[in-house]
Amino acid sequence: MNKQKGNEQPNMLKWAVKFAASAGIAGILCCVAPAVLFMFGLMGGVYAISFADFFYNEDGSVGVGSWVLRGVAVAIGIYGVYAYRKKQNQCSVDPDRKVLNLVLLTLTIVALSVGIFLSLEKWSSWYFDKYIVPAQQEELFGE
Repeated sequence: MNKQKGNEQPNMLKWAVKFAASAGIAGILCCVAPAVLFMFGLMGGVYAISFADFFYNEDGSVGVGSWVLRGVAVAIGIYGVYAYRKKQNQCSVDPDRKVLNLVLLTLTIVALSVGIFLSLEKWSSWYFDKYIVPAQQEELFGE
């Protein structure tokens, strides 16, 4: 069977993982970026916390910046489904199978991206409490 490169069915799992990882990371970038930069010694504790605080309100609740990042994450997921549908429509696949593939892809992207988001949120909270906050206290007060 000789398929041309542009007319083959896209791999649904690879597609879902790619867009779910992108969406999950984009949604929690406010906390992961300063943690990673601190981890590599490119940012101090005070700056890492002030960077993350930019995305939250003073009481610790989710701020406008976090909602913008979450909106970007949703947009990435929606674009992933749209692009898959467009690519899938170039193939001669049974229409019922196309709908099933689209539903499965959507559910997979949602589940994986939410899982990645929540896992990174939990990890970044732990990392901030364990390493960044003590470094901030030492930088500010010399304790």
